[in-house]
Parts: sequence; C-alpha cells; structure tokens
Amino acid sequence: MSGNENFEPKIIAFLCNWCSYAGADLAGVSRDQYPPNILNIKVMCSSRVSPEQVFKSLKGGADGVLIAGCHPGDCHYIDGNYKTIRKTNLMWRMLKDMGIDPDRLRLEWISSAEGGKFAQVMEEMTEEIRELGPLEFDGHSEEE
Repeated sequence: MSGNENFEPKIIAFLCNWCSYAGADLAGVSRDQYPPNILNIKVMCSSRVSPEQVFKSLKGGADGVLIAGCHPGDCHYIDGNYKTIRKTNLMWRMLKDMGIDPDRLRLEWISSAEGGKFAQVMEEMTEEIRELGPLEFDGHSEEE
C-alpha cells in the first residue's frame, strides 16, 4: 500500500504522566509545531498501556499508536518502562502476525524537558504513517 500526500493519519499517543505528557505540554508552551492529528492520552505509566488498548485504538480508527514514557532508569515507578519494552515487543510480533505493519506502533522515551523531541517524534511518526497509508482494519490484512 503506497502513501498518500493528502492523507492525514490519526495517531493515538499514550503518554506517561511524569515525563512524556509533560514533554508534550512543554512542546505546546514552547510553541513547537507538530501535526494536529495526534490525540494525547495521559496514563500514569507507560507500562499501564495494554495490548487491548493499542488494538482497540487501531480497530477504532487510529492509523498509528505511540507509547511514550520516561527514559529507562528514570521511571517514577522504578521499572515500568522495562515492562513497557517487553509488552511492546510482544505487540509488534502480534501486529505482524495479524498482517499489520508493526511500524504503526512506536515506542519512545521522552522526558518532561524534551518538548522539542516530542514535536520531532510526532512529525516523524505522522510522515511514516502517511507513507504507510490508511489502516484498513476490517478483518483483512493490509497485504491482501
């Protein structure tokens, strides 16, 4: 499936309360420009994002999902982001098995001081998802 320059992807961003959500907030306060097609959802920790939430987001119309948390070693809950790494690796395998490009799910570490990085990640992800095209999630794989 080739990308479409007129296509504006819908991206759900699950952001940890302590770092990534604050980074997104800093991007806004700093007037760092990033695409308006992102829906930010605050979660207490990136490890609280379940595979069900990711798959429900994709099935519900999102073209991509970002999970963002504290940098490893800086988690407010000590090891939450290590749990996130394990879950995300599992979700990438599940997406591939379902015929969905795993690049539709992105994992990033963004601190509360990295508003510019948040804006850059959102810009990059929007372009990557735009290149992939809309996600057709009607029980058929992208490759059919």
